[in-house]
Amino acid sequence: MTDRLYYADAYAQAFRATVVERDADGTRIYLDQTAFYPTSGGQLHDLGTLNGVDVIDVIDEDARVAHVLAAALPADAATVAGAVNWVRRYDFMQQHTGQHLLSAMFEDRYGWPTVSVHFGTESATLDIAAPNWDPSKLEEAERVANELVVENREILVTFEDALSARGLRKASDREGLLRVVEISGLDRSACGGTHVRKTGEIGAILLRRAEKSKGHTRIEFQCGMRAVSTARRDAGMLTKVASLFTAAVEDVPRLVEAQQLQLRELEREHRKLKGELAVFEARKHWEAAVPDAAGVRRVHIALEHGAVKEQEPLAQAIAALGQAVVLITSNEPVGVMLAASTDSGVDAGQAIKAAVTPVGGRGGGSPRLAQASLPSADALPAVRSALGVSTS
Repeated sequence: MTDRLYYADAYAQAFRATVVERDADGTRIYLDQTAFYPTSGGQLHDLGTLNGVDVIDVIDEDARVAHVLAAALPADAATVAGAVNWVRRYDFMQQHTGQHLLSAMFEDRYGWPTVSVHFGTESATLDIAAPNWDPSKLEEAERVANELVVENREILVTFEDALSARGLRKASDREGLLRVVEISGLDRSACGGTHVRKTGEIGAILLRRAEKSKGHTRIEFQCGMRAVSTARRDAGMLTKVASLFTAAVEDVPRLVEAQQLQLRELEREHRKLKGELAVFEARKHWEAAVPDAAGVRRVHIALEHGAVKEQEPLAQAIAALGQAVVLITSNEPVGVMLAASTDSGVDAGQAIKAAVTPVGGRGGGSPRLAQASLPSADALPAVRSALGVSTS
């Protein structure tokens, strides 16, 4: 078994240990004791070094802990000096303790128990049983959580028999000795993670957002320096946006909303003008195409760049002039569009499918308008030939 030093002292940053086993290439090491926390309980593993070699993963194997190294530990290394990356460790201690406080607060104040937890390197999430979440509660919950932080309540770690442990927030299915983390007067939970000594060390708690997730509500949160760094970044971005508007930060939301309204109006005007231009260009393409024996004009518009979808108004405008079949192709991104007038005798959907399928393309549509994708531009000549369309 591996003696897990972090159980008794989460603040242990350095330690010495005996190597009890290693794999053949010397990159997976087992020690008699370790201060390295393995990934478990939603909390990510520690990083650091063993005899100066980087520890890149720490794995919980029930009775023992495996240390995965970036390079082989020398075969003659019987003992090691371990050093835990303290910045990462303390950051996770703040996040994990903050989660305990938040879980207790959400359940005790609002009646929303925690369903699941995930700790990431940028932010953490807490899923709570609040199917009818009120968005206005986020700011209130953040305020209450930070009030609990500044009370600087003591956090104790005890080891208790599972049968006699009382007052646990959630009953444990483990037998034997339980490690219990208690926030004085607020929470008692069975937990093997690393935690700070007092709630004041959690630092600021920032509730970033809440969203629905599988019938519950997922809260994204950050604690300590993560919260400070995020607040500083957000303030910097808002200040930059405000400077672009030559306005105060508090005016940014109103100005952005006004810009969005103006943009939507400009897009409507753009679509209108594009449609009018398409009618003008359509006549030019239609007249330039020579009718076949059946009186049908076949037009091909070849694009070097641009999505064929953007040419839909033009294709439809040409077809609307009557007795016309319009093929629009693009080399980048590779695409094909076919439009056919009602009096052309061509079903665009069926025709384009028949033309692209032999060259590995996929597509279809209605009798009047269809679109397809091709594996590469090399297939375009074959498609054009199959549709019998000349270049316009």
